[in-house]
Amino acid sequence: MKRAIWPSARLAAAVGTVIAAVVAAVVAALAMPPGAQAAAGDGTPTDPNIRFVGRWDTRDSGAYVPGWAGAYFTTGFTGTTVKLKQRDTIDLYYSIDGRPDVYLQNVRGTVNLTPTPLQSGNHTLRVSYRVVAGSYHGDAVFQGLVLDSGARTRPAQPARGMVEFVGDSITVGTTTSKNALTAYGWLVGEQLGLDHMQVAEGGACLVSTADGCVGLDRRFVKVSAADGAVDHDFTRYQADVVVINLGTNDAGHGVSTTQFQNAYVDLLRTIRGKYPKAAILALQTFRGRFVPQTQAAVQTVNNAGDHNVFFVNTDGWVPSDGLSDSVHPNDAGHRAIAAKLAPIVAAHLTPSASPTPTPSVSAGVTPSASPSPSPTPSVSPSPTPSSPAGGCAVHYTVSNQWPGGFQGEVQATNTGSGTLNGWTLRWTFADGQQVTQGWNGTFTQTGATVSATNPAWSPALAPGASATVGFTGTWNGANTTPASFTLNGVACALS
Repeated sequence: MKRAIWPSARLAAAVGTVIAAVVAAVVAALAMPPGAQAAAGDGTPTDPNIRFVGRWDTRDSGAYVPGWAGAYFTTGFTGTTVKLKQRDTIDLYYSIDGRPDVYLQNVRGTVNLTPTPLQSGNHTLRVSYRVVAGSYHGDAVFQGLVLDSGARTRPAQPARGMVEFVGDSITVGTTTSKNALTAYGWLVGEQLGLDHMQVAEGGACLVSTADGCVGLDRRFVKVSAADGAVDHDFTRYQADVVVINLGTNDAGHGVSTTQFQNAYVDLLRTIRGKYPKAAILALQTFRGRFVPQTQAAVQTVNNAGDHNVFFVNTDGWVPSDGLSDSVHPNDAGHRAIAAKLAPIVAAHLTPSASPTPTPSVSAGVTPSASPSPSPTPSVSPSPTPSSPAGGCAVHYTVSNQWPGGFQGEVQATNTGSGTLNGWTLRWTFADGQQVTQGWNGTFTQTGATVSATNPAWSPALAPGASATVGFTGTWNGANTTPASFTLNGVACALS
C-alpha cells in the first residue's frame, strides 16, 4: 500500500486552518462575560432568560442556591411541558401562567411540573423553594429546566421595582399556610407588582448574641443565614424600598436597650451603603418591643442627614383574630398587615419603580399610614360573577385622613349560603371623592361609582368569609361614608 503524501503547501494550509479555528474559539471564550457561557433559551442556571429574584449563591454555574426565605426565579418558555432539575429532596411551590401556586413535597431529580401537558404556545413559570430552616432540611439547589424538543425559554417579564423585607419568623411567614408565600412581604410585593425578597430567618435577632441568635446586624450582607455564607453581590439588584421588622426576639437573648439602639443605627447605615437610593421603613414591632430605641435610631440617621429613613407606627395593624399564637400572625393577620403596609411602600417608591407618580412624604417619624394620593391607573374591570344567595354586610372605615387626601378600607362579608367564585364590590361616593390607588383588588371608577373586583390570588368568597380592599383617595370639602354598597349586584347592609 502506498502512503499518501500531501504537497507541503496543502499541508501548511490545513494546519493553518486548524490553528485559526482554535485561536478563534479561545478568543471567543475569553471575550465571553462571566456567567454568560450559556445560550439564551437553554434553561441552564446561567440562561439569561431566567430571572433570579433575591439572594442566590451563583458561584457554581451548574447549580444556583437560593438564600433566605423569599428567593424565587421566573422565566418564560415555549412548548407544552416543563421539568425542573433538582439535586436532592426539596419542597417547593410553582406557578405556571400566573395560576395559583402548587406545592410539591419531597421531590428530587427531574421534577415534572406539567403532569397534564399545556396547550402549545408561550408560557410563564415561577418557582419558590420552601424555607430551609428549623426542623426542615431540604436541598434547594436549582440545576436547570428541561423543555420539549425544540422549545426554548423566553425572557422573564421584568418588574417595575424591588422591595426587600428584613426580619425574623414573622417576616418569614411562620405558622401561615404557605410560609413565605402567605407572609405580608410577599403579599405586598405581589399587590404592587414588584420584585420582593424576605431577608429573614426564624428566631432571628437584630443583634448577634453570644448565645447564638442569628443577628441581622451581621447577616444582612450575606447571601444566606447559614454560618460561613459568602457576601451577597449587591450589584445584582438595587432595592427601591427596604422594610425592617426586628426586635421581637432580642429581649429573650439579653440584648440591652443601648445595644439594640446602636445596632439599629449600624444596620440602617449598612443598608444605606448597599442601597444608596432606597427608602428605608423601620416598622414598630407588632408586640411593641424596643419601640423608643427604633424611633431613636431613625432620628439619629435623620439628624445625620439621611432623610429617606422612616419610622412606621403599626398600632392596630394585627386584628384580634389575626394571630395563630401569641406572636405569629396567621393568614388573615398577614393580609391585614399587607393592606396597611402596601400603600406606605407605594408612597415611597422611586419614580422609575412606582406604578404611579411618587407622592411627597415627609421624612423622620411618620404615622402608620399617610401616603399622598396619586393618579388612578387605568384598569379594565372583570366580568361580574353570580350574585350571593342571601346578601352581604359591609364595614367602611377611613383609617387616615389629611388635607385633600385619605386612606379607606371596605370589608365585605358574604352572608349568603353560596360561595362566590369571583366577586365585585361597588359603592358610590357622595362628595366627589376619587380613588387614586387601591390594593387587595382591581379598582375602577366611573364618575362617583367605584368598583373593586377580586384579586387573582383570592377569587373565591365562601359563606361567612370576608374580603377587605383598601385604597387611597382625594376629597374636597366633605368626606362622608357612601350610603350604599353592593356585592355582585346585591345590596349590602352597612355596619
